Amino acid sequence: MQTGNLKRSLNLWHIVLLGVGYMTPMVVFDTFGIVSEKTGGHVPTAYIIALLAMLFTAASYGKMVKIYPQAGSSYTYTQKTISPHLGFLVGWSSLLDYLFLPMVNGILTKIYLTALFPEVYPWIWVVAFVLLMTVINLFNVNFAANFNSFLVFFQMLVIVIFGALVVKGVMGGEGTGEVLSVHPFIGPHMEISSLITGATILCFSFLGFDAVTTLSEETPNPSKTVPRAIFLTALIGGVLFVTASFFTQLFFPDVSRFSDPEAASPEIALFVGGKLFQAFFLAGTLCGTLASGLASHASVSRLLYVMGRDQVIPKKLFGFIHPKYNTPFFNVIFVGSISLVALFLDLVTATSLINFGALIAFTFVNICVIVHSLRKKSFRTIKGFLSTILSPVLGAASVFILWLNLEMSSLILGIVWAVIGIGYLLYRTKWFTESPPLFQFEKAQ
Repeated sequence: MQTGNLKRSLNLWHIVLLGVGYMTPMVVFDTFGIVSEKTGGHVPTAYIIALLAMLFTAASYGKMVKIYPQAGSSYTYTQKTISPHLGFLVGWSSLLDYLFLPMVNGILTKIYLTALFPEVYPWIWVVAFVLLMTVINLFNVNFAANFNSFLVFFQMLVIVIFGALVVKGVMGGEGTGEVLSVHPFIGPHMEISSLITGATILCFSFLGFDAVTTLSEETPNPSKTVPRAIFLTALIGGVLFVTASFFTQLFFPDVSRFSDPEAASPEIALFVGGKLFQAFFLAGTLCGTLASGLASHASVSRLLYVMGRDQVIPKKLFGFIHPKYNTPFFNVIFVGSISLVALFLDLVTATSLINFGALIAFTFVNICVIVHSLRKKSFRTIKGFLSTILSPVLGAASVFILWLNLEMSSLILGIVWAVIGIGYLLYRTKWFTESPPLFQFEKAQ
């Protein structure tokens, strides 16, 4: 079968906006009520703590992509730094994060649109969402990136208008009654333990900055471009989260106005701008699910491509690149087909599996930096020690806190998935008597 190659056509901002789209800027409103209640009305401060914690892991991704500028992300880094067997298991676990996020976005789209159009069968929204994501990702990565950019900018527009409406309301006596207030950041009854609890929840909002590493083979000079994209994705996402939560906290100093703090997003829009803005706000929310679905669909297709190219999964199917469109054509269709499981899956289960896969990837990328540093003895200088030992240790420590707060359902489902992966690996390597096939990227260029 004739196969092509991934085309190096994405620039820095294509990749950054795909990462920001993956993270979904509008998610700040979905978690606001919960975190405001836990932090006593200091959501922006909790976001700052979460951002600082995630930047250490973002730095680890940046270091590893300079060493291995390939499309496999944590799978490739672990495979080449520690062990091919362990690399496969990390990649297998990471598939949970990448495979289930398109499903989550399909479920969210169904929930939003069913609330607006209750007379339409819910399954129609899931099928339409999956079909749209699949078709866009099939033909051209640049078209997918440009469409994603439009969706991200629309979300930013919603946040800007939201901020303007908040300023108008606050100046009219709503919330804190003053725009230049430090209350959202600091208060007399603020507790560090509550802030850390809130930050732990908010760290999951940053899932996605790592996904840009799967696009390393579709950008010129990836060892320079992708590390910058990783850092900018995390930073821009963090700034959006902090800014949006600051304005929201000005208008809602506490959760007393919400009928349900766990589902405060529609009420936030209604109280701030009325029913017309609420409809516009919902459009931004839908753009968020579309952008995240588009980016996650593209990312998992590339991860499957690398695993197929390595022949740890069938190469003929998963290692194929369309000679005309330069996309992992069959993988995109495969991911679209798998995403239809959203028809039968609930939101809690899908989200649980995402969290486990993401934390596995974060953990091992930090470990890979440390292992590589010890092997190359790059820790002997002060700068080397700070960047290749202390920074990933702090990154791993922040991820460890997330592990401690992971729901039991996430842990159980993740372990079951990992056991299935171990079983497949045993079969593929004849009970570990053989190494998994290892693609030699340098020779393939």
